[in-house]
Amino acid sequence: MIKPCLALAPALFAAACASADQAAGAQSLPDPLAAGWEGQSVCEQLQDNEFIRVMRCTFPPGVGHELHYHAPHVGYAVKGGTARIRDADGEREATTPDGFSWWTPEHSVHENQNIGDDTSVYLIIEPKAAARTP
Repeated sequence: MIKPCLALAPALFAAACASADQAAGAQSLPDPLAAGWEGQSVCEQLQDNEFIRVMRCTFPPGVGHELHYHAPHVGYAVKGGTARIRDADGEREATTPDGFSWWTPEHSVHENQNIGDDTSVYLIIEPKAAARTP
């Protein structure tokens, strides 16, 4: 059964909503921080605490992100670009403008490659389920 998708998804990290089976299988894949491209890391962790994890992912032309999973997250294009994306919906090209943001409410799986002429930079912000006390 496919879960409803609320994500605004024309961005580099846009991905199809995962079925329950895909979400379970995603755990065998690396997360964005662990995934890289041809043995090189593409993301760095900027913040990680009980409430949030923030990563910056940088993709020079020709560089991508191997198949990986995302927890629910907010994405923000610091410097957008054009990418080839492969996910549960197939393969497509997507162009993300600078300053574009999106919310992906479910676990998702995809890989991508920067096919543009300029370096793309994205922030991935994962809220954690930590309880806040006033």
